[in-house]
Amino acid sequence: MNPDRRILLRAAAFALAAAPIPVRAESWPERPIRLVVPFPPAGGTDVLARTLAQSMTQSRGWAFAVENRPGAGGNIGLDAVAKARPDGYTIGLAQTSNLAINPALYPAMPYRPLEDLAPVVLVASQSLVLVVAAASPWRTLADLVAAARAKTGGLAMASPGSGTVGHLGGEMFARRAGVKLLHVPYKGASPAYTDLIGGQVELYFATPPSALPLIRGAKLRALAVTSAQRLHALPDVPTVAESGWRDFVAEEWKALVAPARTPAEIVERLNAAANEALRRAELRTRLDDEGSTALGGTPQQLAEFMRAEHARWGAAVRESGARVE
Repeated sequence: MNPDRRILLRAAAFALAAAPIPVRAESWPERPIRLVVPFPPAGGTDVLARTLAQSMTQSRGWAFAVENRPGAGGNIGLDAVAKARPDGYTIGLAQTSNLAINPALYPAMPYRPLEDLAPVVLVASQSLVLVVAAASPWRTLADLVAAARAKTGGLAMASPGSGTVGHLGGEMFARRAGVKLLHVPYKGASPAYTDLIGGQVELYFATPPSALPLIRGAKLRALAVTSAQRLHALPDVPTVAESGWRDFVAEEWKALVAPARTPAEIVERLNAAANEALRRAELRTRLDDEGSTALGGTPQQLAEFMRAEHARWGAAVRESGARVE
């Protein structure tokens, strides 16, 4: 075969592979949509995914099949989304870890978050809550910062693992406040809480769903939240910004994504359905009660947000020195 003809055939094959898969957007969906959750059943991401899917089913009549694909900090499930056929029948509920943190945390990634996934909609954000033991002498964030500055080596900060949002949010605040915190990673939240209450560690940037029962049970004291506004679930707890560190925000967030090259018309229909679901009072109330905030917006806004968060959390990982081999 003529070499030039071989080159032309290869180019044609590449162009065909890169072309959008023809899908009749007006008749989509004609079968259930697979919603991949990259974490185990019954966790926060899973519960939100099922609640969102149920709300979209009620408003649009679409059928969803939720599929849990946990592992590697969410990378396994999101890789399945990135490599799925871009026909609108596979989407995923991603979050800060597998879109913004893991690319800097892991030496190699099976997918590229900003190139291999199509942003659909920003679903919700969740603050961190800075907690100390109820027996702690510190009543305000300023008290804690003063103690950290006075203590050689800094205060001991628990986290549910190296490279988690709780770890990196704490590192961000330590740099902003100009203090040293000694990071003590645990294998999950439960043992971290046990040692915090017992006095083996001194502070913890926790997620609201796990911390709220212990705060209400007078086992922990909340000093501040890392969101831009106070939480509905903790109205008396000030934000970090209110406590003296202006504009400080460190939140976990979740977003719907699809494989890259999913037809724009289908992405827009998914976006409209999700925004409609996020405006429903029952879903917003459920998120408020667990310390989260319903968001929404356009695919373009999510794309810009992902780029900014990818850079911000990536810098936090590199500055912390955290790695997962």
